[in-house]
Amino acid sequence: MYDELRVPPRILLGPGPSIANPRVLKAMTTPMLGYLDADFVDVMDDTVALIRQVYGTQNSLTFPVSGTGTAGMETALTNIIEAGDSVIVGINGYFGGRIAEIAERCGAHVTPVHAEWGNIIEPEQIAEACEKVTPKLVAVVHGETSTGILQPLEQIIDIAREKEALFLADCVTSLGGQPIEFDERGIDIAYSCTQKCLAGPPGLSPISFSDRAVEVIQNRKTKIQSFYLDATLLAEYWLGDSRKYHHTVSMSMIYALREALRVVMEEGVSPRYQRHERNAKALIAGAEAIGLQPAAIENHRAPMLTTLLIPDGIDDVTIRKRLIQDYGIEIGGGLGIFAGKAWRIGLMGDAANEQNVLLVLNAIETLLIEFGYKVDTGTAVSAVAAVYQNS
Repeated sequence: MYDELRVPPRILLGPGPSIANPRVLKAMTTPMLGYLDADFVDVMDDTVALIRQVYGTQNSLTFPVSGTGTAGMETALTNIIEAGDSVIVGINGYFGGRIAEIAERCGAHVTPVHAEWGNIIEPEQIAEACEKVTPKLVAVVHGETSTGILQPLEQIIDIAREKEALFLADCVTSLGGQPIEFDERGIDIAYSCTQKCLAGPPGLSPISFSDRAVEVIQNRKTKIQSFYLDATLLAEYWLGDSRKYHHTVSMSMIYALREALRVVMEEGVSPRYQRHERNAKALIAGAEAIGLQPAAIENHRAPMLTTLLIPDGIDDVTIRKRLIQDYGIEIGGGLGIFAGKAWRIGLMGDAANEQNVLLVLNAIETLLIEFGYKVDTGTAVSAVAAVYQNS
């Protein structure tokens, strides 16, 4: 016999999942309904309307994909790309590389535009690439989870428009933590996830396509490669007066997303963004006070996710294990070239608060001192307190 399921409590301050809002967890206990039940269709409509509000869009083709952020990425790319299409991808971290990988699997000719991890993709780099190829799609990661970079979008969007290319933004880490401004900026495709700044469980990927993107999908010469991720079929289920079965969605996850988005709108998007920014500023001040340097360049740091370089002589895995064992805190290790060289601390959704900033920095400082790192006790907390007092 197996015992009743019990898992230890964790303070999730890694790159995701983040701490789920209690209201969201409660919503998941709502009874099941049929996938075409009229009452469930009302829930679906609410969810779509809320996704549009948080994205800042009026796009008709907006819905949650069944799957995590990578499913949203695949949906965006498989619906737009046909074999032989030219795609420009900005790669300044792990997930830009994943976009390029999936685009190649779709048959695209990918032109990568590289920047050093921790730096932004410069608009001039995209413009130079556009002089060499005629892209159907230009794609960048808005909030790069591997480095903590928040990528400026406006100039790159303008360059894509001048070339009559679609623009795709990976908003997996940024949605709900920083403004997307989909329509105002002129984004054509964006996708995200539920387990980061929206403070829900993993399992859905809110996605939106502009009218320009929809026109490209409708004028494809070949059938969309994936049945499960075919946006034209999913639209028949999610949108309109007459709904057609496509696949059995997770009612519990949709209840959760609806409630998570309600929480965002109740707080207000501007206060929510400011809360993320204030706590990230305090985290970085405390980290720098004890000699931990952010990997992302100044003025382009994502408030939701901070990547800190590990000092020489300090073992990555040992510190992270001790954080869990001694404090119940989970932070993330580095990805790609930062593996073993950086820690990723997420202050996303409900986790973005003063208590967690003080808790994680005090714990890291204590462990660093134990392992011989030279820093005065209380240095990080003092720096954090100064930020909060002055803001």
